[in-house]
Amino acid sequence: MNHSYPIFTADAECQDCFKCVRHCPVKAIKVEGGHASVMPELCIACGHCVEVCPAHAKKIRDDLERTKQLIQRDVPVYVSLAPSWVSEFKGLPFAKMIAALKRLGFAGVSETALGAQIVSSEVSKLLKHQKKGVVISSACPVVVDFVRKYLPEFTDCISPLLSPVLSHAKMLHETIKGKIKVVFAGPCIAKKNEADSHPDLIATAILFPRLRQWFKEAGIDPWTLEPTKEDYFIPQSAEEGALYPIEGGMNETIRLHGGCDHIHFATVCGISALRQMLEGLSPLDIKEPVFIEALACIGGCVHGPGTGHGSPGLLERLRITRNSEWKNEIPARELIDIQMDYAQSPVLSDQNVSLQELRQALRIVGKTKLEDELNCGGCGYDTCINFAKALLSGKAEPCMCVSYLRQLSQKKSNAILRCIPAAVVIVDRSLRLIECNKRFAELSGEEALQIYEMIPGMAGTVLEKLVPFADLFDRVLQNGEELKRDMLRVNNRLLSINIFNIDPGQVVGAILFDVTNVEFRREQIAARAREVIQKNLATVQDIACKLGEHMAETEILLRSIAENYADNKE
Repeated sequence: MNHSYPIFTADAECQDCFKCVRHCPVKAIKVEGGHASVMPELCIACGHCVEVCPAHAKKIRDDLERTKQLIQRDVPVYVSLAPSWVSEFKGLPFAKMIAALKRLGFAGVSETALGAQIVSSEVSKLLKHQKKGVVISSACPVVVDFVRKYLPEFTDCISPLLSPVLSHAKMLHETIKGKIKVVFAGPCIAKKNEADSHPDLIATAILFPRLRQWFKEAGIDPWTLEPTKEDYFIPQSAEEGALYPIEGGMNETIRLHGGCDHIHFATVCGISALRQMLEGLSPLDIKEPVFIEALACIGGCVHGPGTGHGSPGLLERLRITRNSEWKNEIPARELIDIQMDYAQSPVLSDQNVSLQELRQALRIVGKTKLEDELNCGGCGYDTCINFAKALLSGKAEPCMCVSYLRQLSQKKSNAILRCIPAAVVIVDRSLRLIECNKRFAELSGEEALQIYEMIPGMAGTVLEKLVPFADLFDRVLQNGEELKRDMLRVNNRLLSINIFNIDPGQVVGAILFDVTNVEFRREQIAARAREVIQKNLATVQDIACKLGEHMAETEILLRSIAENYADNKE
């Protein structure tokens, strides 16, 4: 578990659903031991895995304690407040928001949109001289990392400028006298990466939900505060830069500068859309001058992973435009140097694996033929080939393949059913077979056995056509109580049957034993026992008779001897 990276997994809460793998646009998830963890070297911090995790096992690094420690020091700490706050804190006047942040201990509050205005001004200068080729905005750090890692050939096309938040932080450091610290508050997880890579400009980054919680813990209700004349944005309020959180907002501000009528402006939201736009192209293929405002979040920053998502996207957009005021002409402003060079950081490709290695990996999950490759996407990868590559790279496990698990389960159940000497059958609520073993088919008759030979398991066969006691199964399905009959006479057979619930009211199973021979042997043993008993009784009686005769003769003899003895004595 890597808690130093902005996104990590709480293993104890990960539920083996692999939903994060399915939604990660760059497959920066490694599944090991059934737990899905983020791979920082592949991740672009878009936050999709955090948003979709049903068990909330994907966590965002909490920088609140570090922020509190900064405030307790002697160096004043200022907030760079993302312009999307007007949608997150609906209806809250800016003065009350500033007052609430100051109550937390911040020295002042400034709008990140001021940095956006600086960026727009520099981009407009760049585009005025653009004759051909594509320029990709550097405003979104997620997009920048995606291009550097996954479309490295377009890295030189990224506008060579700092992002709005870094530009704003640099402006604050240069404008405010003395040493200060800047903390970003907004909707973007990737800003934590920017803070980590530029600690001289941004000390920490906290997200709106954590800021809301901080207000609650501190007993501060921003809506009930009474602001003072000192509660205003420093050094001044932003204007057109406040449009940056919505798609197309950056392009709109650049157009206001003029001189870019020859540029083809494009707006793209979402990593998948950006990939679809550029993948397969070379920068040299673009003959017209094109500027791409690229945002990782659908709808723009206003719908980022660090927002509450409490409103429809249209309302969020309207809140931004409603609270943005600017002039038709951009006034002259003091600019700062925000030049920035971006270097490629391509991830290791898994495209060089051999066909033999792929086939071996696919064989592990039971895919030996082309028709076995369902490409269902259940594992999180769009094709079975890509899943095999993930297996080979150690990012995936065989248990992620749904069809493999089903086949494995089927094989195990079939093996168990085959090995059980008893007859076994499983039926659904409509009394149709789900599964049975060969012994059940044999008990059901020659015709059933022929069906079983053609369709092992006889799935879908109507139970009433096989056995005359289907009503017993229906009874268990209806009342949910298991049923056991030690001896059930069916034609010339005696059966012992135990019907039990698998899914109450939906699926039941039964185990049947043919006890005919057992009962027959029992009758034979009983008859033989009775015969032995009769013989023993006859023998006893014969012995008794003979003993009686012998006793009578003995008595006569003894009496004769006694009489003779008495006569002689006299």
